[in-house]
Amino acid sequence: MSDTPETKAKRPGRHPMPEQKPLERVKNFQEVPFGYTPETAVAEAQRCLQCKNAPCRKGCPVEVKIPEFIRLIKEGNFAAANRLIKEDNALPAVCGRVCPQEDQCEQVCLLAKKGEPVAIGRLERFAADYGLGEVEKVKVIVAPATGKRVAVVGAGPAGLTCAGDLALMGHSVTIFEAFHKAGGVLVYGIPEFRLPKAIVQSEVEALQRLGVDIQLNAVIGKIDTIDELLEQGFDAVFIGSGAGLPNFMGIPGENLGGVYSANEYLTRSNLMKAYRFPEYDTPIIRGKRVVVIGGGNVAMDAARTALRLGAEQVALAYRRSREEMPARREETHHAEEEGVRFELLTAPVEVLGDEKGFVRALRCQRMKLGEPDSSGRRRPIPIEGSEFDMEVDTVIVAIGNTPNPLIGATTPDLKVGKHGTIETEAATGQTSKPRVFAGGDIVTGAATVISAMGAGKRAARAIHAMLMTKGG
Repeated sequence: MSDTPETKAKRPGRHPMPEQKPLERVKNFQEVPFGYTPETAVAEAQRCLQCKNAPCRKGCPVEVKIPEFIRLIKEGNFAAANRLIKEDNALPAVCGRVCPQEDQCEQVCLLAKKGEPVAIGRLERFAADYGLGEVEKVKVIVAPATGKRVAVVGAGPAGLTCAGDLALMGHSVTIFEAFHKAGGVLVYGIPEFRLPKAIVQSEVEALQRLGVDIQLNAVIGKIDTIDELLEQGFDAVFIGSGAGLPNFMGIPGENLGGVYSANEYLTRSNLMKAYRFPEYDTPIIRGKRVVVIGGGNVAMDAARTALRLGAEQVALAYRRSREEMPARREETHHAEEEGVRFELLTAPVEVLGDEKGFVRALRCQRMKLGEPDSSGRRRPIPIEGSEFDMEVDTVIVAIGNTPNPLIGATTPDLKVGKHGTIETEAATGQTSKPRVFAGGDIVTGAATVISAMGAGKRAARAIHAMLMTKGG
């Protein structure tokens, strides 16, 4: 479809999504955005140009048929739009909420050249949510059984995607998940107000209806090794165990009471429901003056969780400027709306404690930006004599994660990098070990949900190709 300059000028901007007001939402853990109504979704879908070359689809790591599903929404065929998305995306209701569309599909939308792109993520969420209410009517076509068995280690985004795709291809899939709930970072890392756990559970149940078997409380490397899984008759193994080992700064005082890794803080609140204590018997420190160290989505999640747990003041200390901050713009916007104070160009140098061994302050140093480093961002440089103290009672460290070394340590012929990541062929996820594949954060280090899903999809294709070849 092509537009004249006149019709382009008349094309409306993207439709906003209604959400809870800041002063109301900081008092609860309910989801912040409400989602589109059917009328708004149809109106937004009408903005799509239906480009023949579909740059948006090329920008999607899991190759969703974006113009096609948007056209179905425009026509009012919401159930068909959901079914079409699910041909390529095993977790559309999740992706519609947490995928950074602004850096992927929406970034390359032709409308973005002179205005606002189509709200692809919001439309995906709308179709997926509509589909959750149509579960019994959806008939999924599964290929005939191949007789091949695949073990998937980890029920996070990479593992769930790989398992779902392999199940659709006719393979028997068993997921081994270390926690007592499937979902990985979707259930332990991302707060309820950003991704309701009922949504994740619905997506997991959809995979189970495909025949995927999920074994919980199953720590591979402890109950079985990768080699033992292969010896038990699995024809292939996919490792999607994520990067759940938190990084710390290595500064004095990090072992004081009141210092959390963001992993522990968010896991207690999200997966173990500490925010509903004592209904759930998971205690958590409800600090009054909280500082979160970091500038990514996890840091925003921790800061916004602290507010909802009753903090009177929440600051976020980040050693670079706002321009270098890796968090999604939507997350920084929501955090500031809710009252999080940004201490930019600020680096912690010491955690100070009281006589009882608990945090009383965080000593910081002001920074300035130098030349870009290996990440492409300008390097922070300390300013001499600029130290100052922030009076706090809780410090949450959100500066990234690395993979748990357990699988690498129990699989001698698996090639592992210096940071504990598994080395693979990028296009297939093939590891140094025959019949063993890997993808997601265990390969890349902590990254986005959608990139992990893309890795799971690529690995599923490669595993299927291997299993279907003679001798596979």
